[in-house]
Amino acid sequence: MRKRWTRYTPAANMSIVYPFGCRPLMSSAEPVLEPAARPASAPSAFDGSRMPRYLQLATLFRRRIESGHWPLGKQVPTVDNLAAACGVARATVRQALDILAEENLIARYRAKGTFVTRAPGEELWCEVKTDWSGLLMSPEGATMEVLSTERGVQPKALFHPIGTPAPAYRHWRRLHWRGGRPYHLGEVYIDERLAGRIPAASLSSKTSLRMLKDIRRLTIADARQTLTIGTADMEPARLLQIPINAPVAYVHRSVADEKGCIIFVGEGIYRGDVVRLDIKLT
Repeated sequence: MRKRWTRYTPAANMSIVYPFGCRPLMSSAEPVLEPAARPASAPSAFDGSRMPRYLQLATLFRRRIESGHWPLGKQVPTVDNLAAACGVARATVRQALDILAEENLIARYRAKGTFVTRAPGEELWCEVKTDWSGLLMSPEGATMEVLSTERGVQPKALFHPIGTPAPAYRHWRRLHWRGGRPYHLGEVYIDERLAGRIPAASLSSKTSLRMLKDIRRLTIADARQTLTIGTADMEPARLLQIPINAPVAYVHRSVADEKGCIIFVGEGIYRGDVVRLDIKLT
């Protein structure tokens, strides 16, 4: 029996809001009705972010692949369907799909369409640990590249007021790699009186807190961690190989010794497309 489609036009004082700014589309074969013209003054679901729309769409489409909403090997909706569902220009959708194509998540075939070729690399997932023992371990296969070293400096800010600052700190800036791609940019300040006891070889293989823990006769009395979500500035975007304003996770860490001295201050920036936070509830 042939299906009959009826156009629905909402009243002037009504609006339909879809999660993530787009109507859900299961496949390119699903019929999509042309949306009514949106008044120029009407807000878009993508207007609330400073991130360019094509980056927001790329993140949305990537999540659809991760969640299985766009299954591996299946055709994704057409550009016209996605543009209509998300209320954006076709060129914006194409820009977003270009990013996924560069990541080898999709492939385009002439006269056939666009298909999901693989899910985002599980090998890049980086779990932000929420316990002390977990923070001491590096992800399997991770390496650290030292970008710069400074002596006798002070941190830009003390995020956690858990003690008094040390007289001076050793500052390291490191880029963490895994699977041939950068995933974490770290700024580390360690009490200068302790930094000289850290072997140089540790800088390329151990987490900052692991280096701190390995210092003999050091008692750690307090340690804090705070995670926030933001967007990438110009230099972090360049180093992490992501677009400017792409989503990132900021992690602030502070450690104090038994005398109430803040011996460690760290700030890490994780790529938003690889970071994962798992918390055991029971």
